[in-house]
Amino acid sequence: MAIKLIAEAVDQGVRQHLACEVVSISCRTLQHWRVTGTEDRRQTIRKTPANKLSEQERKHILAVCNSEEFCNRTPKQIVPALADKAIYLASESSFYRILRDAGQLHHRGRSANPATIKKPAAYIADGANQVWSWDITYLASTLKGVFFYLYLFMDIYSRKIVGWEVYENESSEQAAEVLRKARLTEILPAGHEVVLHSDNGSPMKGATMLATMQKLGVVPSFSRPSVSNDNPYSEALFRTMKYAPTYPSKPFENLDEARQWVLRFVDWYNDCHRHSGIKYVTPAQRHNGEDITILEQRKRVYEKAKRKHPERWSGKTRNWAHEPVVKLNPGNEQPTGSCEKKVA
Repeated sequence: MAIKLIAEAVDQGVRQHLACEVVSISCRTLQHWRVTGTEDRRQTIRKTPANKLSEQERKHILAVCNSEEFCNRTPKQIVPALADKAIYLASESSFYRILRDAGQLHHRGRSANPATIKKPAAYIADGANQVWSWDITYLASTLKGVFFYLYLFMDIYSRKIVGWEVYENESSEQAAEVLRKARLTEILPAGHEVVLHSDNGSPMKGATMLATMQKLGVVPSFSRPSVSNDNPYSEALFRTMKYAPTYPSKPFENLDEARQWVLRFVDWYNDCHRHSGIKYVTPAQRHNGEDITILEQRKRVYEKAKRKHPERWSGKTRNWAHEPVVKLNPGNEQPTGSCEKKVA
């Protein structure tokens, strides 16, 4: 029927491939039908494999897997154990296949179900003092096994260090004090909401820290346990600090020496360091909104250089466009506003 309809359409001036598209076949299929006919010659009866286990054998294997001796073992352990008793029922793959069909492959015995930890919520910042990140790192002292602890708070939008302090130990109370000072330094009004992201350490989740965050209107956000990638901005900052040319080659003598060095580093990082993640402007420039003018000036300089010597440019000039938003743990969020929490 289809061959006849297509032939009539072609006789009336319709292109063959268009007529084939109407009946949802290809020209190659039409050609095949004209030679062999349209009868469906595919094999419709499936033969039972000669090596297929019988239903009785499958039930026996399932009973063995659920027996008291083997209920907590995997097929890779069961099959060798049976072979030691001069018993062979089937291969490991057959055991796995039977368990899968019975819905017992993923969880058997008394072992706990595997825990699924959701990715932390995603946040978007399109301006300063919307989303902060913080963490603690060790600073070696001259006493073996003794460290100083650097508490460091940063703004992920501008990468600016907004608060820091060095202490001799870790505590929730000290973390809360650094947070309070950071808000005062940034002159944030009462009621200004800031998201504060951190890992799951005890200073981050201590009662004093959580109570202070609630009092100040700070929204807590936490990484998954043992997943450093969930707090990438703080981790990158610590790497920049400890690989800086000025980082001491010897441990710090005392707490005051450590604080003096961190003070110098923070001043350099905020006001002099041209950060690769924000188009090589300083964190202070981006924090204050000066980066837009700076990047526009760079763009004009490059365009002028290209007009002067176009033969030296094989394509467009370097992209100095301002990056308007920064995302923390991006997922399925839809950017609709500043510092808006999105479920990842």
